[in-house]
Amino acid sequence: MSNVKKAEGKLGVMVVGLGAVTSTFMTGVLMARKGLAKPVGSMTQYDKIRVGEGENKKYLKYNEIVPIADLNDIVFGAWDVYPANAYESAINAEVLKEKDINPVKEELEAIKPLKAAFDKNYAARLDGDNVKQCKDRWDMAQQIREDIRKFKEENGVDRVVVLWAASTEVYVPVDEKIHGTVEALEAAMKADDKEHIAPSMCYAYAALKEGAPFIMGAPNTTVDIPAMWQLAEETKMPIAGKDFKTGQTLVKSGFAPIIGTRCLGLSGWFSTNILGNRDGLVLDEPANFRTKEVSKLSTLESILVPEEQPDLYTDYYHKVRINYYPPRNDNKEGWDNIDIFGWMGYPMQIKINFLCRDSILAAPLCLDLVLLSDLAARSGRYGIQRFLSFFLKSPMHDYTKGEVPVNHLFQQYVMLKNAIREMGGYKADELID
Repeated sequence: MSNVKKAEGKLGVMVVGLGAVTSTFMTGVLMARKGLAKPVGSMTQYDKIRVGEGENKKYLKYNEIVPIADLNDIVFGAWDVYPANAYESAINAEVLKEKDINPVKEELEAIKPLKAAFDKNYAARLDGDNVKQCKDRWDMAQQIREDIRKFKEENGVDRVVVLWAASTEVYVPVDEKIHGTVEALEAAMKADDKEHIAPSMCYAYAALKEGAPFIMGAPNTTVDIPAMWQLAEETKMPIAGKDFKTGQTLVKSGFAPIIGTRCLGLSGWFSTNILGNRDGLVLDEPANFRTKEVSKLSTLESILVPEEQPDLYTDYYHKVRINYYPPRNDNKEGWDNIDIFGWMGYPMQIKINFLCRDSILAAPLCLDLVLLSDLAARSGRYGIQRFLSFFLKSPMHDYTKGEVPVNHLFQQYVMLKNAIREMGGYKADELID
């Protein structure tokens, strides 16, 4: 039997960023609640997991194994640098047709973004005026904490999860002196160290301090530092990240295992994307793209490992490119050219062209990450939630101890299933080989 606390009362979902992804996520949940749309792509709503073995074997949906919050119990809130409400944002994003937004127009209009904690140096291409005035980074974090407290009170919610679905910030390298302990992090915030303390770190700090799990949906350094792991341990809160695994990396984490399992060699993998939404605009800035590049490059190297198969994976060339192309808007296109070799070293090529819709793929990930982080908190799990790696491009791991993240999609799926089984009181009975 599951010993997880029941999902009683309302679940507040506070999202940083009210752009294309968030407005699509919110609209879909509200439409699904009315029976007007289906939450396709959501593991928590559709996937079935085997529990038990032999004659006791059953295939159950997640909510039949563990107590997952009901869609009807979700209350949305958001922060954004632009003052547009969720309805205006959904219309402006042009991801969904108006006919698929209008049935929940009133509910979306009621979701007005709070002023964002923002620093233009971290996203030079954004220019909104719905921004907090903060004395320093410490004040920034305190104002966000106040927002979370107020949101809980005004909406009568019992629990809150904070999700970052805003733009990619400029790359912040980990500095052990500042990011190594909670104490050092707090001192840097009070000293207004803008270089080492990104606004996203203030959101994460505030969420954890207010007893809310925090999910990093961009490749920002944010919670990927020892200080945040320590804070998550102290507050007994789950953290997850980083970067939603939607298009090209989803393909890579699922396709690279084909090459590895079949013992084929790899000479090079060239990935390029075009997209024209706000994310593409921000990533057009080299400093922001650097953050994304680090996240996207890491996937392949832990699946096709040179040390394990030197004949097959030594010296392959891996390049990732993202190009801002406004006509495409949210309809991202990813091209992969893969140069492989087979018997006696003879070369072959694979080409993959994924014409995806960024927000349509990200929305169900937002839902699953929120619901599973809330579940983790109620089951007493805290710190890095490795079982959520399935949903993330650059899974968090303890790099200070030389831990290698699991990027192989099917191994990540085993981790996810085993965690659900364990929380449901069943045996975690699948191995990652």
